[in-house]
Amino acid sequence: MTATDLAPRERAAKGGAGTRPVSLWAGRVSFRTHPRTAWVCGVGLLVSGLLLTVSLCVGAYPVPVPDVARALFVGTGDRLAVHFVNQERLPQALLAILVGGALGISGAVFQSLSRNPLASPDVIGFNSGAATGAIVVIVAFGGSAAQVATGAIGGGLLTALVVYLLASKGGVHGVRLVLIGLGVTAMLGSVNSYLLTRSTLNSAQNAHIWLIGTLSGRTWGSVRTMVVALLVLLPATVLLGRRLRMLELGDELASGLGLRVDRARLALTVLGIGLCGVAVASAGPVPFVALAAPQIAARLTRSPGVSVAAAGVTGAALLSAAHLASNQFFAVLAWVGDRVPWLAVVDDSQRNSQLPVGVTTAVLGGLYLAWVLFNRRGEGRR
Repeated sequence: MTATDLAPRERAAKGGAGTRPVSLWAGRVSFRTHPRTAWVCGVGLLVSGLLLTVSLCVGAYPVPVPDVARALFVGTGDRLAVHFVNQERLPQALLAILVGGALGISGAVFQSLSRNPLASPDVIGFNSGAATGAIVVIVAFGGSAAQVATGAIGGGLLTALVVYLLASKGGVHGVRLVLIGLGVTAMLGSVNSYLLTRSTLNSAQNAHIWLIGTLSGRTWGSVRTMVVALLVLLPATVLLGRRLRMLELGDELASGLGLRVDRARLALTVLGIGLCGVAVASAGPVPFVALAAPQIAARLTRSPGVSVAAAGVTGAALLSAAHLASNQFFAVLAWVGDRVPWLAVVDDSQRNSQLPVGVTTAVLGGLYLAWVLFNRRGEGRR
């Protein structure tokens, strides 16, 4: 048994009273939760709501909070304020919450199934597969947004099937899944680069914008797609949450407890792929949210295993923060340049530009991964 296998039990031992489960009943339905997990989820939702509110207020056309409330709930007031709040900022801010939540839950599912903190969709190849499917649709067919989304989901599902079949010999093990996923990611990256070199300039530009991962320009259609998908996938994931916790104990022990391991793993894998696929189809392959959110949530909750709910809320807060930072990045640089001339790196034409959210999450995710590896630098020698 590896150190990764012991992680849920170690967290349970260290968590103290805050990790003791509490049973709740609603009619004939009962479930168990941990007080600290519920507290983390509540704080995460509050933070996401505050970030959404700030995102509605700031931008090229600042809107005060009273005008934001009037535009949202009454639909009257300054016509520009109503347009910016309801048609541009609100869909993007809501999509950041929904996509971040879907990525966080997807990462929690795969990390729990493999019992490996590196087994997130963007590491084991699913995001790259979705990107390949989208690029094929853009380059070969010049498809619409809906067709690109369909291609992304199809590419992610096909890649997941290949990775799962290659890694399932003798049982799906975390290290094998990560290594095979990294190999598939490298191959698909080469395929994506080749497809871009064989495309027209316009198609290559469209594909590059999508590949970075961005919420800019997203409309209510993308929000509706995410809402419908989450209404289908989230309840099923919650219902299978107990099976996910049993699988964290290992296949032998889960089977001894009466769980049909292969059937449960397949169902959870399909749900995780679905969550990842619809998120990538809506915002592009946003990196590192699915990797970091479950581990941050686990550290905050101190609960045994990875909490799916806490991972989803943490992912929503992370992507909301990255979205706000991306929108204000050039404006902050311009503000600094106005006050410290020798630091002026942005001119007036770039002041209202938006940085793709995928760039922000990649930078923050890289720093997070380096911090995790630094903290665990001595584990490999034990």
